Amino acid sequence: MKNNLLKYLRTEILPTEFCAGCGCGTVLNIFCHVVDEMKINPDDIIMVTGIGCSSWIPSPYFSADTLHTTHGRAIAFATGVKVMKPDKHVVVIAGDGDLAGIGGNHLIHAARRNIDLTVFLVNNYIYGMTGGQVSPTTPSSVPTSTTPYGNTEQPFKIAELVAAAGASYVSRWTTYHIFHLKKAMKDAIQKKGFSFVEICSQCPTSYGKRVGMREGIDQLKDFRDNSIDIRKTADYTGDDLDSKLVIGKLAERTRPEFTESLRNINMKFNEVPA
Repeated sequence: MKNNLLKYLRTEILPTEFCAGCGCGTVLNIFCHVVDEMKINPDDIIMVTGIGCSSWIPSPYFSADTLHTTHGRAIAFATGVKVMKPDKHVVVIAGDGDLAGIGGNHLIHAARRNIDLTVFLVNNYIYGMTGGQVSPTTPSSVPTSTTPYGNTEQPFKIAELVAAAGASYVSRWTTYHIFHLKKAMKDAIQKKGFSFVEICSQCPTSYGKRVGMREGIDQLKDFRDNSIDIRKTADYTGDDLDSKLVIGKLAERTRPEFTESLRNINMKFNEVPA
């Protein structure tokens, strides 16, 4: 990380505690670049997160006001923050287990309501911090500590789910596609309404060892070789497409924003008669 970006970090607790090869450090690095290039004052950012490896990105490492909340409740807390502090950039960074598993209901309803939140879901396909349990995004057949003989469930296509629920902006990138990811983060922050970026990230410690990719570089190469731009999906059919990781922008639309509509209602019904 460039020295001029250290001002965005709590340097007294560096280096980070992320496992060797983990993608969370990459996400933190890119987010710092985004804040710096967009010239956002950290005082105007409120970070919200839950429990998990990727929750360490905003808490404790990013130097801004932060709510480190209970497992799965990051978006619920973030909604309250945005209602009370509508002028702030409210950013949620958390994992697939936290946001899609424990907090999945909050996720889809925040997208439906189109709350002006920016959500970065770091998807490492497993509960990485708590022992490698199966998560809602774990691919079928992959063994985990709670599915030692293989996962029989179909994984969520989480970005597609959020897009279908009504989010204003949805994209998916990986920690290999760093420049595309940086642009997507900027677009998400700038977009009014519920913005969501799924960040597929390597986890050599809990996930990689189960699929024969014990080094972070192995999973990055897999992202490189098996990703396909959403604009090229028409060239694939059936199983060929199912074996690919579709990346790119899945949705962008303009809809009424929740907290703005809420304030309009409050103003309308709290008017003092002349």
